[in-house]
Parts: sequence; C-alpha cells; structure tokens
Amino acid sequence: MASKNKVVFGDEENQLLGGTNRVQHCSSTSTKNNIDDDGKKQNFLSISERLGVADLFCLDVWRASMGELLRSAVLVFMLDTIVISSLQSDTKMPNLIMSILIAIVITILLLAVVPVSGGHLNPVISFSATLVGIISMSRAMIYIMAQCVGAILGALALRAVISTSIEDTYSLGGCTITIIAQGPNGPIIMGLETAQALWLEIFCTFAFLLASIWMAYDHRQAKALGLVTVLSIVGLVLGLLVFISTTITAKRGYGGAGMIPARCLGPALVRGGHLWDGHWIFWVGPTIGCVAFYVYTKIIPAKHFNAEYGYKHDFVGVVKALFGPMYKGP
Repeated sequence: MASKNKVVFGDEENQLLGGTNRVQHCSSTSTKNNIDDDGKKQNFLSISERLGVADLFCLDVWRASMGELLRSAVLVFMLDTIVISSLQSDTKMPNLIMSILIAIVITILLLAVVPVSGGHLNPVISFSATLVGIISMSRAMIYIMAQCVGAILGALALRAVISTSIEDTYSLGGCTITIIAQGPNGPIIMGLETAQALWLEIFCTFAFLLASIWMAYDHRQAKALGLVTVLSIVGLVLGLLVFISTTITAKRGYGGAGMIPARCLGPALVRGGHLWDGHWIFWVGPTIGCVAFYVYTKIIPAKHFNAEYGYKHDFVGVVKALFGPMYKGP
C-alpha cells in the first residue's frame, strides 16, 4: 500500500476483513501520485476511477459475484428453514434457538465466501463498503445484484421442498411486518406498526455495522483478532440483534429485523401476498443505517479508522469528482 516515498489510497477489498480477499482488482490502472513531494494529499483520480467503471468489464469481479450468488442462495434457504423449524418447535423461546442457529450459519457461510469475494453476502455490507470507499460503486452493484438473484433461487429451492400448508402458515420464512390472522369476529391484522419496524431496522443495521463489520473494515483490528474471530463476532452480533428485535416487540406477525434485504426480497418475489406489505422498510431502514454508519466514520478522527489518506472510492470523493472535476484536496 505504501512505498518509502509515497502513501496511496486504500485499495479495494485489501482492507476488507484484514486483506483476506484474493480477487484481482481491475478498477484502476494506478493508485500512485496521490501524495506530492511535500506530503500534501492530492486527488488525481478521475470519476471513472472513483466509480470503478473498469469493474463492470472485469471477469474476476463477475466470477467473484458468482460466489455471492450461490452462497446467498444457500443463506436464504438455510435461514428461512431455521425460521420455520424454530417456530414449529415446542420450545418456549423459539426466537432464542433461531438466533443461535442464525449466528452459526452466518459465520460458516462468511468463512466460505471471504476468500472468493471478500465475504459480503448482504447488500448492507456491500452498500456500506462502497460508501466508506473500500469497494467501488460498480463492484457493489454487481454484488448486490448477485445477492438478490441468489436470494430468489434460495426461496425457490425452499418452496420446492416444503408443503403448501407450511409455506402458507410460515410465509415461506420471509420477512413480515404484519400478518392476517383469524380473529373472533373475522380476519384481523397482527404485527408491528410501520414506524416502529422502520426504527428497529435502522437501529439494528447501524448496531450491526458498528459492533461487528467495523472490525472487518479496519484491517488493524481484523489482523489483531484473526479472521475466524472477526467473522464469529459478525455472526454473533447478527444473531443477537435478531433475538433482541423479536423479544422486545413480542408481537405476533412481526418477523424481526431483517438486516439482510436480499433475504427479504427472495420470499417476497416467490410467494408474494402480504410479504410485500411494508417490504420497503427492509430496504429503506438498512439504507439509512448504512448512511448513519458512514457519517460516523467521517466524524471520528481519521487515525481511528485507518483512513488518514482515505479510500479511493469514498462516497465524498466520488461526489467531489462528479461535481468538481477541478477539485484538489487540502
């Protein structure tokens, strides 16, 4: 990343998860000459370099996205199966079992996909990574598209192996805000209010990024703790937030904070119906949470986020390159 005389922008996913990603980078031809002879930072990157346009034509990026697609399919199949089987069990706290199993599955799948694509599996991670500047916007769009397609395939696979009655009873294990249940005087709507669900989604997404993904983005912590430890923390935090969101609401019909928008999209597209009710919350909430996390990374001192010279795909840098082509940093 740095030579004796020059310091350059952080490059792509070499920073993500402590530099474990081995995908060949195609997004820029050169990252040199960002620091002049007097040690002053300069921004000489073009808008196409900032956006990582070359990633759209990079075979290695598309091949890495296949890892995101296949493992997203497995993720949705396994998580939705866990949701259904936990609710079917006779235990007093099915959400506790569900949260523990989700934490284990997330950790295992992340360990499997990290060497291939950097270990995203989630639009939240891809979007926050492109805001911070660790990956390009082009790469993030490819990954998110692959994750959504994988989620649809996973939901289709689950639908093919379960009975119609289970699918109807548990909504294919999808993300729900409300459900329609039979009341004493006819059908009634049960679940959480829209505002409550949105706030939970925002808070849980921000907490997820701050408490776990933060360690993966900062290569110093990732290297100090080790890959397995960091990914175990990611899985543990996600499972814990699922347990918290389902426990504090205690509302039948509310499936808990999604935090993985693609997982909510798959069952909604495959089954439809009430899964589309409030579906936007599972996208808007995490988006706001990601933006809040990005703002946080800009507020804290740069040395605490290993970003003294910034990442070349940082969102602010992209905006400056787009609207101020003659801009030069201080």
